[in-house]
Amino acid sequence: MKTLAFGAFAVAMLAGSAAAAQTQNFGPAIPGVCIYHHDRLTAQSTAGQSLVAGVQRLQQEVQAELAPYEQFIQTEGQALQQGQASIPQDQLQQRAQALEARYREFEGLRQTRTAELRYTLAYQQRQIDQAVDPILAALYAERGCGILLTADSVLRANPQMDITEAAIQRLNAALPSLPAFSRMPVPAQPAQ
Repeated sequence: MKTLAFGAFAVAMLAGSAAAAQTQNFGPAIPGVCIYHHDRLTAQSTAGQSLVAGVQRLQQEVQAELAPYEQFIQTEGQALQQGQASIPQDQLQQRAQALEARYREFEGLRQTRTAELRYTLAYQQRQIDQAVDPILAALYAERGCGILLTADSVLRANPQMDITEAAIQRLNAALPSLPAFSRMPVPAQPAQ
């Protein structure tokens, strides 16, 4: 879950650094060469912002669901440590086994919820990608691009070659926001 939050933070940072870089002079624009910042589109588009907000909401729901498990495990673990001398051995062993079972249940649930969050994020990101694909194709044709490079592979480029802002504007019109979404179960993989 921390990874997803860090990813959202990294996207926001990339957007800020891309905007700052556009004020510099990088030389002439090369006709037919276009640049696209997918991370910036995700960070600055309204659909991307609704994705980040939705994932953050789901992360909070999962944290609230897991908190009682964590609290019980911590409290019972401390009680067992402190009571080792005073709790009869058979009761200590039963409680330790129950604590271990509760911990396994917690770990299984945590792994399931993490997988669901990742799957949901990927699914929602695909919705944005599907909406932006025809926009990029149209911009590619309109701008006379002979090659479209992702900003991930370009260190610096003249901002006149960047089609990201136009893509963001068109995506905002085409997909103002993602519909409200819930955590999605990960589809079962067929047995091999």
